Amino acid sequence: MGAIFGTDGTRGQANDELTPELALSLGRALVTLLHTGGQRRPTIVIGRDPRWSGEMLEAALVAGVTSAGGDALSVGVLPTPGVAHLTAHSTAAAGAMISASHNPVGDNGIKFFGAEGFKLTDTEEAALEAIVADQSARRPTGTDIGRRLSDRSAVARYVEHLASTADVDLSGLRIVVDGANGAASNVAPQVYRHLGAEVLTVHCSPDGANINDRAGSTYPEVIRAAVLEHGADVGISHDGDADRLIAATHDGAEVDGDVILAILARDMHHQGTLAQGAVATTVMTNLGFKRAMEDLHIEVVETKVGDRYVLEAMRGRGLNLGGEQSGHLIDLDHATTGDGVLSAVRLLSVVRSTGSPLKELAQVMSRLPQVLVNVRGVAKERLAETAAVWDAVRAEEQRLGAGGRVLLRPSGTEPLVRVMAEAQTPEEAQHAVDVIADAVRDHLTV
Repeated sequence: MGAIFGTDGTRGQANDELTPELALSLGRALVTLLHTGGQRRPTIVIGRDPRWSGEMLEAALVAGVTSAGGDALSVGVLPTPGVAHLTAHSTAAAGAMISASHNPVGDNGIKFFGAEGFKLTDTEEAALEAIVADQSARRPTGTDIGRRLSDRSAVARYVEHLASTADVDLSGLRIVVDGANGAASNVAPQVYRHLGAEVLTVHCSPDGANINDRAGSTYPEVIRAAVLEHGADVGISHDGDADRLIAATHDGAEVDGDVILAILARDMHHQGTLAQGAVATTVMTNLGFKRAMEDLHIEVVETKVGDRYVLEAMRGRGLNLGGEQSGHLIDLDHATTGDGVLSAVRLLSVVRSTGSPLKELAQVMSRLPQVLVNVRGVAKERLAETAAVWDAVRAEEQRLGAGGRVLLRPSGTEPLVRVMAEAQTPEEAQHAVDVIADAVRDHLTV
């Protein structure tokens, strides 16, 4: 990856690291790249989450697209997978989503989709970076300049698409939804109500400043408490751009992405719809998931951390289901990227079709105790070459043996190193994390 793009588009503090000037340059570069591919006047679908800086960055991105001779089709506030879906099901040449997902309100990001609704590849992002650096793209004039267009039906069409993926009636289910005051705040309740569920909401009143503020899928304790407070059957929690899902049972237990993926994989396997009899996950996936899949005779295809790598493996192997522990799940039968609302519809459909409460379904796997620590303030770029840190990793791996594992990696979107350990007991996992985290701090000091 280059200087602009990370593992999930470009992301940083809005108006500092991610400036309007950069957004404008990226808009111009995207259209220039499409011109190179033979498209004379490409249309770019542009959506955003509700955070304040999104308006500023959208204006800049639109200016870049139109100044290069492309038309910018604004769909307003919409989940990231909604932008991908509308791009794929239109004549648009590409799509762009302005969002920093689960990050705080001060951050923002831009991710791009190709005409088929898939995120751009590393090679395509590198080509965009080269065009941004070149600064010699043509500047059309007169009627060759692009225009800003609006699509007021985008939300309704996306809601209709999501509702169409369910073949059951959710009447009688009482659901509480945490929208993270983000892009799902409007869409998610509409979809679940359309399918017949009784829906109660928390954090579904975005004001541009409260996105992800102690709300959403990165604060699972919120939805757990809300389920108990409202006496709901299921809790559904999304992140700022609604590409993730974390759930809660009626008694307030968390159901993370690993468990949801296991529930969906088992159901699809029993229905005969799990392509290749396999599911794709990342190295962060709990060992309990892998053991559950072994018991079900479902192959697990393991990838690097990041939904782009999960998707790459899925497309390469012809799989239709994959995901991450964070709740970023991909259903290629109905979407081209992770979709938290779609995942919830699929999960709720299993609850309804089996007649089993989520608590019972979640017993498909037993989690090994897992501890994850983010070590900040260190030089993550030196991690690969620092032997003393990897010596600590090997020592802990030997101590845990076959009953556990450790994982150490630099974050692709934040300035930190992640240390994860799984073991037979929480104490063993915590000890391993503490030892390795101390080594990181000692040897990677900035």
